[in-house]
Amino acid sequence: MMVLLEGGYLDGLIYLVLAVLLGPAIILAIIGAALKKKYKKAAKVLFIIAVVYSIVSLGIFGALMYNK
Repeated sequence: MMVLLEGGYLDGLIYLVLAVLLGPAIILAIIGAALKKKYKKAAKVLFIIAVVYSIVSLGIFGALMYNK
């Protein structure tokens, strides 16, 4: 993991931040899809939480990237 952060190659840092910001939302969506047939209401709640988490996290990431 540290190889991505060494030297002038900082693209790995952006990938790491994106993984932290989008990872939980993707996991919540996968769990929601797995529960969709048996527990429809729980799956719906998980999908909504995943979407809200994505919107908030991308907004925070965009604000961090825009700040000069």
